[in-house]
Formats: sequence, structure tokens, C-alpha cells
Amino acid sequence: MSRQKHVILSIDGGGVRGLIPLRVLESVAARMAHRGQDMVPHACFDLICGTSTGGLIAAGLAAPKPGGARDEPAATIQELRQFYETDAREIFSHSFSHRIGRALSNPFGLFDETYDARPFEKLLKSKFGWTSMASGLTHLVLTAYDIERRKAVFMSNTRQREGHRSDDYYLWQAVRATTAAPSFFEPAKVENLTKAREEALIDGGVFMSDPALAAYIEARKLGWAAEDIILISLGTGLSSETPFSYRDAKGWGALGWMQPSNGVPILSIFADGQAQTAAYQAECLFTDLGETRYIRLNGTLPEGAEAMDNARPGNVTTLNGVADRIIKDNTLLLDEIAELLIGQTTSTAA
Repeated sequence: MSRQKHVILSIDGGGVRGLIPLRVLESVAARMAHRGQDMVPHACFDLICGTSTGGLIAAGLAAPKPGGARDEPAATIQELRQFYETDAREIFSHSFSHRIGRALSNPFGLFDETYDARPFEKLLKSKFGWTSMASGLTHLVLTAYDIERRKAVFMSNTRQREGHRSDDYYLWQAVRATTAAPSFFEPAKVENLTKAREEALIDGGVFMSDPALAAYIEARKLGWAAEDIILISLGTGLSSETPFSYRDAKGWGALGWMQPSNGVPILSIFADGQAQTAAYQAECLFTDLGETRYIRLNGTLPEGAEAMDNARPGNVTTLNGVADRIIKDNTLLLDEIAELLIGQTTSTAA
């Protein structure tokens, strides 16, 4: 039996808030298991697209595990959840030597990144090895921005309009690039394997926190008909309950708008505004056209839970609570998604 639909998974950026879409996926997987079918993400989704933390999740589910069995992904949903609930605390912390170095070179901390990227890079190398995006187990798209060439970059293993393959990158470097949030981590220096050059890339969230429309465009470039596409978009929480007051903002100045101690307001507003806009535009676009099915799942963050780098146990509990509410409020829809993915997996196997 030929496959009837092309199912796309799109995951927003949001740092440790990536725990929220992971919990949603975990809930779908549990529903599938209850029906006698294991979830294998790279078999369920024809394309997985992510920005920033969503890119980390997308790559973990779509990349082959170095030295693993055939078609074994670099990470399971459960392993990724453990990363956000436990390992992220090490990533979003300062080593003693890093704190001393920062204090000596930059006493006021105004012109340096918040976190040392080396522990994160070590983790990425251990998970992805030196495999490239071309080896992905399904179609994969990660967003980034080239600060030297001043252009948006869509790192993928899909075809371009002219029919040639996209530029290839090492997977660990691609993930490092899509998660290189300004002020949190230094820009990523990555190797473009196709063009044999280095590129300086930063987090795709600076222009596309919700990559759903980018995922749709990539699908159309692959030749998939609009009516054959099902687009499942998972958010990392809306920040409507965390205001920035006028009294504070008017005194921030250029540095204040980028200060981590203020929550990096400019990045937060860019990301939240783009995610809200993209979701609204996608809903309007796909509803009006009546061809592609678009499913968006997101929730509202309580005050204090917005920070991308707050990996403390209390905030992890809060984020799990946000995910619990999304799951509870969308029980029937999640059942439907599980049935849909079982049908897709079954038709592929047949």
C-alpha cells in the first residue's frame, strides 16, 4: 500500500521549554503503545523541522546513532526528556574557571556570552558523532542565521527547487548553530561540507522561532501536494502572562534590552512575537486554502517560566505542568494524532 499522506513535525524554539513539546510527543507515543504500536519518529514523520531547542529535538529524533543499530536514532523521546529535566542544568551553569575568566576579562559582564558552550559541544559530539545531515533517517530541516553573509540558513537534507541536494553539515555542528542564541552562547563556527568553507551561524530563533511555514515550503519543494500534507506544529509556551513594564523598559538602553538578568527582552519579544504571528498566519493560510491540514498545540506559560535557561528543578516542574494542561485540554486530538501516525506507520510497512 502506498503512503497516502506526508506528515510533518515542526517544533518551536525556547530553550529548556523544549520539555513541553517533548511531553506532548511522549503522550502521543503512549497512546500509540496502548494501541499496540511503538512510535518510531523517523518512520512516523516524513519531515521534522526545528528551530533552536526544537532543532535539537528534531536532530535527536532524525539522526542516526553513531555505532548504533540500523535506523536507530541518536536519541529517544525519553532520553531527550532526561536531558531537559536533568542534564540541561549543567549546560546552563557556569564552571568556576569560566566565572573567573569572565570576571578578569569583563568585570561587569556586559560584553560576554552568559554560558560556556564547551560542555554543550562535548555533549553534542557524543550524541551525534561526525555524521552529517545527509545521513538523516528522515527529512530534516534546522534553521540558523549566517552573520557574515547576512542570510537565513535552512540546513537540511532535502532537495532544492533546481533538484540538487542542500548543503551538507555535520549534525552536531548544525545543532550547535541552531541553538546559538545571542547573549547566551557564542556564534557557532561550522563547516559547510558541500562548499568546503566555514560559516558563522547563530540561532534561527532570531528570525523564525516557529518554523512551521518553513517546514511547509520544504515539503512543497519536495514535490508533495498541499492536500497530501499534514502539518503538526508544537509550541514551547506563550509568554502572555510575563509582561515587560514600561517603567523598566524606558530605562534599559541598548544594553538593558540584551541583558540576561532582564530576561534578554529583545530576544524574548522577537521569539514570542514571531511564534504568535507564524501560528496565526499558518492557521489563516491553511484554513483559507482548505488543503493542508494544520494542527497547532501550545500552552500559556505562567509568570516566571519564560526564561530559556531556567533549568532549575522548580521551573522544570512548572514546565511539566504546562505540558500536562496541553495534554489534558487536547485529549481527543492527541488520540486522533496517535491513530493517524499508526495508519502512516502501517501503510509504510506494508
